[in-house]
Amino acid sequence: FLMERKTHVKTNRKEVMLAKLRKSCTCTPQKLKNFLMDFFPVLRWLPKYRCKEYIWGDVMSGLVIGIILVPQAIAYSLLAGLKPIYSLYTSFFANIIYFLMGTSRHVSVGIFSLISLMVGQVVDRELLLAGFDLNDDASPASGDGSLQNDNLSNTTAFNLTIVGINAECGKECYAIGIATALTFMAGVYQVLMGIFRLGFVSMYLSESVLDGFATGASLTILTAQVKYLIGIKIPRSQGHGMLVITWINIFRNISQANLCDVITSAICIVVLVTAKELGDRYKHKLKFPLPTELVVIVVATLVSHYGKLNEVYASSVSGAIPTGFIPPKVPEFNLMLRVALDALPLAIVSFVFTVSLSEMFAKKYAYTIRANQEMFAVGFCNIIPSFFHSFATSAALAKTLVKTSTGCQTQISGVISAMVVLLVLLFLAPLFYSLQKCVLACIIIVSLRGALRKFRDVPARYHVNKVDTLVWVVTMSASALVSTEIGLLVGIVFSMLCIIVRTQRPRTALLAQIQDTSFYEDDLEYENLSTVPKVKIFRFEAPLYYANRNYFLKSLYRLTNLDPNLEAARRKKYEKKEKQHLKKGNHRTPNGLGIGETTLQLVPKQIEFQALVVDCSSISFLDTTGVNTLKEILKDYKNLNISVLLACCNPSVIDSLKRGGYFGKDFGCMQEMLFYSIHNAVLFAKDQK
Repeated sequence: FLMERKTHVKTNRKEVMLAKLRKSCTCTPQKLKNFLMDFFPVLRWLPKYRCKEYIWGDVMSGLVIGIILVPQAIAYSLLAGLKPIYSLYTSFFANIIYFLMGTSRHVSVGIFSLISLMVGQVVDRELLLAGFDLNDDASPASGDGSLQNDNLSNTTAFNLTIVGINAECGKECYAIGIATALTFMAGVYQVLMGIFRLGFVSMYLSESVLDGFATGASLTILTAQVKYLIGIKIPRSQGHGMLVITWINIFRNISQANLCDVITSAICIVVLVTAKELGDRYKHKLKFPLPTELVVIVVATLVSHYGKLNEVYASSVSGAIPTGFIPPKVPEFNLMLRVALDALPLAIVSFVFTVSLSEMFAKKYAYTIRANQEMFAVGFCNIIPSFFHSFATSAALAKTLVKTSTGCQTQISGVISAMVVLLVLLFLAPLFYSLQKCVLACIIIVSLRGALRKFRDVPARYHVNKVDTLVWVVTMSASALVSTEIGLLVGIVFSMLCIIVRTQRPRTALLAQIQDTSFYEDDLEYENLSTVPKVKIFRFEAPLYYANRNYFLKSLYRLTNLDPNLEAARRKKYEKKEKQHLKKGNHRTPNGLGIGETTLQLVPKQIEFQALVVDCSSISFLDTTGVNTLKEILKDYKNLNISVLLACCNPSVIDSLKRGGYFGKDFGCMQEMLFYSIHNAVLFAKDQK
């Protein structure tokens, strides 16, 4: 039977687009109100805030995250190649802006190790091109922690005529200029992606690509911190192969290791790892995680200050961290042009991590987020702070897990965290002057435990899916051995190539009937199936398009043990020889057979079937080449008196076949060529003479 298709009314796309445009261009008070409430979600949820129910969890989680943020912000400044004060600015502004614009109640947006690394690589490259020395191990300038003294600590002035800035600017000034320009461009990209609804870009970053990228970047971060751990002074490597070059320099200079830094690093790592392991083991008994990083930083700062580790043992310390806020400044346009390309992967990675975490926790706690608004939120978390000497931000998994475990209920938790950071910015920052850099490096390295543990998951990942494991390995290797940006690009391209290859060479099978049923399955995979006499059932588990056309034909000919083209050629050859002998008056063929016997000989012995059923249930679409391929096999098998029947075609495949003329001009033979189940096609084939 042939099911009757519904008639769909064709819509005029031009009129629809014009109607939408007119609707979006009209402005009414209600529409303006809805726009503001959508753009600032805080206006919707804050009036409904249940203070008695939510406030305690928000305050506790905000305080804990704020306490964690301070040491991490100071530590991650090493990754970004910037002063710690800029990391504190970043943490403060990101939390405030996300409170106003974010739709996720639980994610912690702020400074993130992978983003800091990507910023730091661009900053280092531009500093090197501008002629600055990348060695950041010079003795810190003494001072009272004021902004003025900190600015005077830039010992090298450089005339920035190379970027069209006719002003004297030191290394630190130029570094933060590059970081803010990069951050501004990343935010602009994210806002534009939100305006044009390009959130689908994140679909091309699979879980394997993201995990591989994070693990490879973690190896790069680990490598960059080793010199601080052991207190050696080596140049900061730039460009491709930074990981290998850095390790070579480390082993060349290992004899210069600072014993004080080595001992301090060993003690800090033991304390941090032990505390983390105990926290993980007894987390169900703890109301909130132990602020181990803060305790380590406070104790290490006191020991360094009163033990005079910098003066006596030449241990590298953080130096003066100013208090207060630097006056805002517009990012330099000329610098934006230099880093415009670098900002694109930064924008994509920042957005993908934020949205994926937002969706994960929204699903866990049964509420919804708006991915497009998240893109706007992250974009403005980059654009606005870039005017206040901040760099790029993203959501971070570790801090988000801590927020949820300490009772976070709404975005107010982020405001509390921002207040803790503000307290440090206004009053407490100078107290970290004597903090050793090796302690900060220990905090960074211990925070990488989650990403580095992915290596333990490789066997399980390989058992689940070998292709995904290969994508992970390739992305991780490229991110670590080449560069993070190239690694991300390689991972995306390689994962897409894997999909293409899998559709080029998909599974194919001949089906047999499950006994006493109307169902059919792969004869090689299941026992006790019965083959259908005189009928071959072929399944192709992929779309049929130009890239896999040849594989489709080769698989069909191999499994059915019949190439219709070769068989037709063989028959023509025999017919030609037969005609030649008949013309000569010889009634016997070259084989010594009579004409009647020749007719029998021409019927190929290997043809064991009279009908071919193609199971199209796994063919999601056909392109022009795919339609022509099916028309070709229809014609070729028809010449051998073998009928070709299609089963289980979806509507789009049927439409493609109709447009391609597969069923003829008037579709008169459609009922005899198309079937809605394999069993119907088999029954029809059996009824044929």
